[in-house]
Amino acid sequence: MTFLHKSLLYFCLLHLLALPTQATLSQAQQPSFRPKALVLPVSKDPSSLQYLTHINQRTPQIPVKLTLDLGGRFLWIDCEQNYASSSYTPSRCESSQCNRANSKICTTECFRSSPKPGCYNNTCGLLLENTFTQTGTSGDLGHDLVSIQSTDGSKPGRIVKVPNLLFTCGATFLLDGLAKGVKGMAGLGRTILSLPSQFSAAFNFPRKFAICLSDSGKGVVFFGDGPYVMLPNVEISKSLIYTPLIINKVNSIKINNKVVPLNTTLLKINKEGLGGTKISTVQPYTVLETSIHKAVVTTFAKELSGVPRVAGVGPFELCYNSVGIGSTRVGPAVPQIDLVLQSSNVYWRIFGANSMVQVKSGVLCLGFVDGGVNPRTAIVIGGHQVEDNLLQFDLAASRLGFSSSLLSRQTTCSNFNFTSTA
Repeated sequence: MTFLHKSLLYFCLLHLLALPTQATLSQAQQPSFRPKALVLPVSKDPSSLQYLTHINQRTPQIPVKLTLDLGGRFLWIDCEQNYASSSYTPSRCESSQCNRANSKICTTECFRSSPKPGCYNNTCGLLLENTFTQTGTSGDLGHDLVSIQSTDGSKPGRIVKVPNLLFTCGATFLLDGLAKGVKGMAGLGRTILSLPSQFSAAFNFPRKFAICLSDSGKGVVFFGDGPYVMLPNVEISKSLIYTPLIINKVNSIKINNKVVPLNTTLLKINKEGLGGTKISTVQPYTVLETSIHKAVVTTFAKELSGVPRVAGVGPFELCYNSVGIGSTRVGPAVPQIDLVLQSSNVYWRIFGANSMVQVKSGVLCLGFVDGGVNPRTAIVIGGHQVEDNLLQFDLAASRLGFSSSLLSRQTTCSNFNFTSTA
């Protein structure tokens, strides 16, 4: 080989070594992706009436079916049945994670020969609860890899990963009463460990989330700010009505614009923490303190006196022959119910699609349930009453935004375009 050939070969080798690989080019041209919002599909289990979603968790990743709990403090998952993951890490007692969770429990008596998720010594724990059956126990805190779909508000985008999402390991018996196949509960509450808070911290977007539940189709949970776009190109966030979240209470109830006579002191939270109003995905129907329930049923029946009544069908007291009730875009043609909030101009209007329940052929019932005397909360707005309503919870600003029925805008909560991906 001549000197010239050697020089050319040397030059070519140097040139090739200096060239970036395709992976290097890709990394240089594509800065790390930071989503502005995330999205999860939500279905309704017809047997339990629970709202279900799933996340992809662990290494290797598997889908984990979960029951949504709007007021839940954090994510908990059964770790006793076949929880296997190479990326799971327990949270050691007095670690920053345990301090962040405000844990007061430290596991020291796990005697398994080979430790596993849910059974590591020197691991902090939390008290967790199945809020459907109101049973609870303690469980170990740990973290694992979770992946979830991003969104631009109108369609799903690329999958993103949260490598260290904190959750609590629950016991198998806590699954009793949950829908078939469910492995835990996804808490959406105001705590620092709830899914909205952790997703917000992971991607540095606003500490907001929105739920849009559906009776038979696929509803949706958004994490992050809007837009929230439903087919056919209906942007919901621009028309939300807002009310304070921390002091959120119903000041009065109107039916057909007539004030329902009731003891308004029950609508305020007293010194013992009783009374007031909350929204729940655990309760399938709105639950009212006994005297409030009686007043609502009496007033509603008076406003719909021209329609033949039939015997009540548990758990509902007020039922009608549906032949005598017409149909509208927003459901059965019955009196509208207004939950009046901080002023007479701010109210949540409940139309027939959300107030009435088809219990069997030819029978419609008012979907409100008697919650007894002296319940902890006077009014618990249940899942049926919020279906096809978009609710935005701004945890940072302590503000609730609500759309009222999307049926009046010719769309529904099942109209998010899950079929299109970026």
